[in-house]
Amino acid sequence: MAKKFKRSVSASRSQTAEATAPQTPASGTGSISRRATASDFNPDYTPIIRDLKRIGTLAGTFFVILIILSFVLNR
Repeated sequence: MAKKFKRSVSASRSQTAEATAPQTPASGTGSISRRATASDFNPDYTPIIRDLKRIGTLAGTFFVILIILSFVLNR
C-alpha cells in the first residue's frame, strides 16, 4: 500500500493570496451601500413541501393497505 503524505500550503502562497485580495475603500460618509450577497437568496419551497406531504400520505396509505391485505390474505 502506498504511503500517504499530507501536503502543506507554503507561507508564500498564503501571503500572496492576502496581498491580491481586493481592498474595500473607506468612504468618507461612513455609510456603505448594501450589495446583494449569497445570504440574500431566499427561495420559496412551499410547492416542494406540499409535494413531499402528498408523497408521505400516499406512502402511509399504501403501507396501511398492505398491512390490512396481509391480515386478510393470510386466512
